[in-house]
Amino acid sequence: MKKQTNDEYYKHLHELQALDFVLVELTLYLDTHPNDVQAIQQFNQFTQMRQQVAANYEAKYGPLLQYGHSYSRLPWQWSEDPWPWQV
Repeated sequence: MKKQTNDEYYKHLHELQALDFVLVELTLYLDTHPNDVQAIQQFNQFTQMRQQVAANYEAKYGPLLQYGHSYSRLPWQWSEDPWPWQV
């Protein structure tokens, strides 16, 4: 059975992708500027935001990550599609 795909589903995925982009960019910056307190604070702020958005996504649509990084409800949700990386 396919997950219902609607505007809200894509909105959540887009928000996660935007937060992931910011976190990757901040990580790259911090690799060369490890003592930038403001950048570290921004990284931690965006990390918290991403965790909240991911938790909301997973509560509505199922797990984002495998190998123990995300919980699954009953029945096992990894057999459902589309998976987040397929849309």
